[in-house]
Amino acid sequence: MPAGAGSYSYLSVPSPFGALLIVWQEVEGRSLVFRVFLPQPGASAHDLALEAFPGAHPRSSASIRTLAERMDRFLQGEAISFGLSSLALESCSPFQRRVLRAEHAIPRGQVSTYGRIARHLGNPQGARAVGQALARNPFPILIPCHRAIRSDGRLGGFQGGVEMKRALLALEGIEVSGAGRVVTETLYY
Repeated sequence: MPAGAGSYSYLSVPSPFGALLIVWQEVEGRSLVFRVFLPQPGASAHDLALEAFPGAHPRSSASIRTLAERMDRFLQGEAISFGLSSLALESCSPFQRRVLRAEHAIPRGQVSTYGRIARHLGNPQGARAVGQALARNPFPILIPCHRAIRSDGRLGGFQGGVEMKRALLALEGIEVSGAGRVVTETLYY
């Protein structure tokens, strides 16, 4: 749990992959998302959330319900984009915030590589650091880290597992070969 943390709430979001959990807190009169948990092979999002945020309790607000509904529609294949204003980005390091903003800018139906993102950020040798920042993305789906792939076209990792990453890319019309490589002639950045 983040230092100085108060009372956290969570809301479950149904998905074809299993329930996702939005962990949020009321901060200065607005609902701020601190984390989105995806189910992982062998672990439910609920268990992961309560391990990271012990004492969090089920609760909602109008803006969190709206966000959950939009996430559900996104996971059903609808072209939805999410803003950054409801995310607790300040809980991330300055470098990770830069990576997450760059990742957020990749349009639906496109991908980039960890190396291209690193070059875009002015750190041509930083592909591994970009990959690590995205591996710890506290806001998957909202910041679509599934749109980052390896330089050889392979999928790379994903918090919800490689099959979930493949399925999310397919929802956006991105083809992945049987060998696990993204089929595209253009990359973002």
